[in-house]
Parts: sequence; structure tokens; C-alpha cells
Amino acid sequence: MTTPIYDFLKKYADASPLRLHMPGHKGKSLLGVETLDLTEVSGADSLYEASGIIKESEDNASALFRCPTYYSTEGSSQCIRAMLYLAMISTPTAKPLVLAARNAHKSFLSALALLDINVEWLYGHDSTYLSCHITPHDVEKALLSSSVKPIGVYLTSPDYLGSLTDIQGIAEICHRHGVLLLVDNAHGAYLKFLNPSLHPMDLGADLCCDSAHKTLPVLTGGAYLHVSSKVRELNSVSVKHALSLFGSTSPSYLIMASLDMANAYLDEDYGQKLMRFIPYAEHTKRVLTDHGYVLVGDEPLKITISTKPYGYDAIHVAKILEEQGLICEFADPDFLVMMLTPETTLFDLQRIQKALLSIPKREPILTAPPRMNKVSCAMSPRDALLSPNEIIPVSLAQGRICGAATVGCPPAVPIAVSGEIIDQEAIQAFAYYGMTTCSVVKN
Repeated sequence: MTTPIYDFLKKYADASPLRLHMPGHKGKSLLGVETLDLTEVSGADSLYEASGIIKESEDNASALFRCPTYYSTEGSSQCIRAMLYLAMISTPTAKPLVLAARNAHKSFLSALALLDINVEWLYGHDSTYLSCHITPHDVEKALLSSSVKPIGVYLTSPDYLGSLTDIQGIAEICHRHGVLLLVDNAHGAYLKFLNPSLHPMDLGADLCCDSAHKTLPVLTGGAYLHVSSKVRELNSVSVKHALSLFGSTSPSYLIMASLDMANAYLDEDYGQKLMRFIPYAEHTKRVLTDHGYVLVGDEPLKITISTKPYGYDAIHVAKILEEQGLICEFADPDFLVMMLTPETTLFDLQRIQKALLSIPKREPILTAPPRMNKVSCAMSPRDALLSPNEIIPVSLAQGRICGAATVGCPPAVPIAVSGEIIDQEAIQAFAYYGMTTCSVVKN
């Protein structure tokens, strides 16, 4: 498969022209990559008006994913906002509404505010703020009870803990009701290359984003926006316009080159490499389970451990591993998340096993993570986010309206959502996760 963006950058760098254009480093090396870092010079194409090398590269990605695929250099966050805009223009309505699983990324909230879209939350069953188990029945019930036809149903799958949602079953429900299905697949770009594919676009999603950099060999910020060919009103012009609304006018050519080079990597034998690696990952999971660890989630490339049954706070386990040079993706009081790829070697897997098996098992810790409960909304996400906010101690927040979502990244999944009334359960959840302040709308 061709790599037109990288080839152009390399040819330009090798020619050593006098750079009388941006960026300011002029190709001189501080990091070692500046020679390939360009702007939209002649021949370099333009991301949001692609007709040359960028279009050729996106066409290559489209061939790999078997659907129209577009690049983002600002992660899935840019794509999430674009997806909601596209859903809004595909289903014109005076007061757009989206049904969404409650464990949505905070960029979803900013998209609601920017586009003035209201939301009805899907809570599912036995859900925490990171995992929201939504079934086709839940979606159909919500669609039947909704006072207006929503512009779409929005899901996060895989979620941060590695749980996969029944995308195929939910897609069938959505399409029966004439509603678009939008999927935040930020953690699952590689799912396309399983056999069979578990990628949302192959399971019936209409719009989907992948953070390529999370699971593929792509620089941070590289992402894909996929659009089903069944959504006929969404052509390349409208998709590019949607992305341009939420993206910089100076997209990174290094990130685009990384996405470009990944096409060749994926086209070569990535699927076989992935399928050869997964049994080794599964073996590691079995070893840990046999030793007494409790694993959650069903995503092949995540090891997510519920550490309290083993007798430890997950943050404590993460620190033990860090002392041995193993840096995990995420840890909170309950869950430890480790992300694998085929770039993880067998020796690496053995290090994981050795480190975790060296930790002695203790009496279980019985405290459970807070459950998500339905709360009252006093304002729309837009009004709450765009109103004057103030930071106050969590202890004083009961009864106040949540302003900007108070959450770091990872996991970037808020406990209280903009516009909601903060209740005692939310305050307890803030305390559980060590949050001492929160943003509220000024009185």
C-alpha cells in the first residue's frame, strides 16, 4: 500500500529547500523529527480540502476499514464533536436530542454545549462511571419512551475497562426506529483486524471514531472518523466541514504521516500478527486468574484487574508495578488497566506475570465503587458550561448545579455532568475518587 504523505515529506526534506514558510524551526532539528514537519506548502495538500496526497492516504485507510474514513490529528475528541454535528444535520430538528450511555467522555459534553444538543442518559444495569452496560432492550425502551425523535444513539465501546457493548443488536434497534447509531470506539481501532471483525462499522454503526494512537502504531493525536456509506446525505464535503469546525487550521503533518505509514503496516500482515499475539495475551490472563486475580472486561488487548478481591487498592498495585518499571494505563481504587498491542513482546508479558504473581494475596477489600444513579437536571449542558463557573470544595457542593465537568484524563469520564444538580451520592463519589473541589454554576 502506498504512503503518499510520508513519501512527500521525505522527498521535501531530502531536497533541503530554503524554508521561507512555517513552522518556525525551519526544519532544523531539536527533537529529531523537524525535517518532516511541514505546513500546507505546494504539493502537500490540505487536510480539510484534501484532493492530493492526503486524499490518497485517506482512500487507503478507507480501503482498509471498508468504509469512508477520514483523518483527525486531534484525537477522537475532534471526531466525537464532528459525529454529533453530522448526526444533527442528518436529522434536522428544532431541539436536537441524543440518547447516550452515561459513561461518555467529557469531549462529548463539550460537543453538546457547542452544538446546543440536549441529552437523555442511558444508565443500563449495574453501571459505574466507567462501565455502562447498555442492552438492545434498554435502547428500544428509551426510543419508545422519548418525547422526540433523537438525532442518534451514542455509545462508548469498548469502555475504559475493556467491556464491549452489543453494537450489532443495538444497531438493529436503532435502524428499525430510523435513528443513527454513533459509537466512540476510541479504544478499539484494532477490532477491525480481528477474525471476525468486531469493529463497530462492521456491526452496523453509522458513525464511529477510533483513536488510532491508542492501539495502533500511530503518534498521539492520530484518529479516524468513519462514516457508513448507508448515510447517503453525508458526503466527503460535509464530513470535512464537520471536522474543520472543531480542528486546528494547522493540523500536524507528523501525525498525518504516522497515520499514512500505519496504512502500509496494517495492510501488510497486521491481522495475522494480531491473531498470533492474542493467544499469548489470553494465556497471561489465565495465569493471573489461576493465581487469584479477578479480571473484568472482554476486550482482547486489555488486562483489567479488579484488585480489591485480591486484597489491594488498584492504585497501590500500580505503584508496586511502577517500582519494577511497569507503567500502567490507569488505576483507581478498584481497577488496574494495562493496554497491550502486538508490539508487546512475550518477554513483556512474562514481566507482567512475574510482577503481579510476586504480590502476596491478602484478605479481600469489601468496599465497592459507587454506582451511577439518575439525577435531576436543572440546566442544559450548553447553559451550564457557558455560564460563569466557580470552583468550590466538594463538601459545599450539595444542591449546586454542576458547571464544567471535574475529571482528569485518563479516564475523562465525569461523575457529575454539566447541568446536573449535585446530590449527596455525587459528593460521596467525588470523595471516593479523591476529588476535593468541583466546578459549579455561579449563583
